[in-house]
Amino acid sequence: MTFSEQLNQYIALLSCSAKELSAACGLSDTVISRYRSGERVPGAHSAQLEKLCTGIAALANRQGIAGYPAETVQACFSEILAKEENSRAWLSANLNTLISVLELNTTELARFMNFDASYLSRIRSGQRRPADPENFAIQVAGFVEKRYGSPEKRAAVAELLGVESGRLASDSACRALLAEWLCSEPDSTQESMEEFLEKLDDFDLDEYIRAIRFDQLKVPTLLFQLPASKQYYGLEEMKQGELDFFKATVLSKSADPVFMCSDMPMADMAEDVAFGKKWMFAIAMMLKKGLHLNIIHNIDRPFREMMLGLESWIPIYMTGQVSPYFLKGIQNSVYCHLNYVSGHAALCGECLEGCHASGKYYLTNNRDEVAYYQRKAADLLQKAQPLMEIYRSSEENAYHAFLHSDALTAGKRHGVLSSLPIYTISEPLLRKILTENGVPEADRARLLAYAGEQRKQVETLLENSELLDEVAEVPLEEFSQYPMVLSLSGAFYEKEIFYSYADYFEHLRQTDAFAEQHPRYCVQKNRHHAFRNIQIVIHEGKWVMISKNKAPAIHFIIRHSKMVSALQNFMAPVTDFAPLDFDLEDEEGLADGSDAEQLV
Repeated sequence: MTFSEQLNQYIALLSCSAKELSAACGLSDTVISRYRSGERVPGAHSAQLEKLCTGIAALANRQGIAGYPAETVQACFSEILAKEENSRAWLSANLNTLISVLELNTTELARFMNFDASYLSRIRSGQRRPADPENFAIQVAGFVEKRYGSPEKRAAVAELLGVESGRLASDSACRALLAEWLCSEPDSTQESMEEFLEKLDDFDLDEYIRAIRFDQLKVPTLLFQLPASKQYYGLEEMKQGELDFFKATVLSKSADPVFMCSDMPMADMAEDVAFGKKWMFAIAMMLKKGLHLNIIHNIDRPFREMMLGLESWIPIYMTGQVSPYFLKGIQNSVYCHLNYVSGHAALCGECLEGCHASGKYYLTNNRDEVAYYQRKAADLLQKAQPLMEIYRSSEENAYHAFLHSDALTAGKRHGVLSSLPIYTISEPLLRKILTENGVPEADRARLLAYAGEQRKQVETLLENSELLDEVAEVPLEEFSQYPMVLSLSGAFYEKEIFYSYADYFEHLRQTDAFAEQHPRYCVQKNRHHAFRNIQIVIHEGKWVMISKNKAPAIHFIIRHSKMVSALQNFMAPVTDFAPLDFDLEDEEGLADGSDAEQLV
């Protein structure tokens, strides 16, 4: 039941007019009329709701109708309003996802709905709520139904909704399912994102390398006789075809980059655990050889699958030898292809969707054919867009150039930080902390210069943009257990430099002072850390940066709309509190002389 329906029930029970209710509760006739029609609703804890409940209780008492004290009426309304508030919040989040993933033109959508474009934008961001969420959702669904009528586009909508494409075949079904989805609680997107970020927060590349014994791997030099060309039919032969391509690449003398692009089905091959281990070992061997991998990922899949796939690739991205891409737009849902090419061999494959076992691979080391596939790979890379830009210490200058350029671009920023921002600390306090931690003079000079540059850069940004930072305000007991360190990932400085509690609290005070001096800067203090080894910075609608402080210090700039939207919607846990008072599974046998046999 909606708020307006419950209100109308009370009016019917009391046999009173809207005018009589208006007089009893002290609200205008217009407000009561809008409440009854559903055009407006009061806040769950507002003075208007309290007046309305008091008026209803007074009329019930006057007419001798028992059981309707103001507290009971307010509890009833509050429960309904809480549900409606959740529904409206879900609507905003789902609308934002819909627009981002399907790349809807918001101007056209606003015109179709006869809405002001700025008002639609505020609904999308959660700043405004439509009075009638169900009708709003139906209108949005009607727009999508008309614009996304082709089978390929309907398939994209079906993927977003998590249903079979056939269920959206008719326009009415498409409209109804989409409207229902818009008003429903979002799926496990936030859960998937939180799992991904928590694993990234805990990940240590050095431990990972030791676990898979990557540092002990030896690139084999055995001869591998590959026919000029070879065909592979069916799943088992196709698996062998991929391993043969990797063997030919690793054992060749070529150091050319490797290109990989595939939208072939994954589920059936993924069920073969032994093949999966050999496949990942082959990737490790190519990296050990020093080859660079250009990979176009197929991310046209459900969000959870996409995040699980990304999770498995993140350790490989951290080597700095992988450039990930994606193809923008709707891909066909009938034909599936695979294209791998290195400096020595090329592997191509094809199948029909749903008929993977009937597919075919073709492997060649013919010079002319390899050259053809290299040109094809170059053409595909021209059409692809970076899935993320990755900055390690070797790209420090490029990373700072990116930040400097972006600071000149207007737009809201939101940071979820693992420590206090380095750009709010005073030079004397920073110098004191560095000295007390025994940081060498050369490093002290570099870090002081870095902090100064960061402050200038943020002040430039704040001239035309807003910045909100979420930081942890940590009590002494927790601080003693988990001491906080300076935030130096941007300087690619991985040695931990610890605060004393007094210095931490002083930096927190300086952060408040920085906010007072810069009206466009806001700091929000949370009771708990969201993460301890990563921080997230969002440039709304543009990109999301995930920065890892150590093991290794690395920055991922993500621009893909589906991931950006999910990260923007991700909320770190926040707990209300009173202000502080200051008083891979191990592999066996990968390090011996039989490394090459792992690919057989």
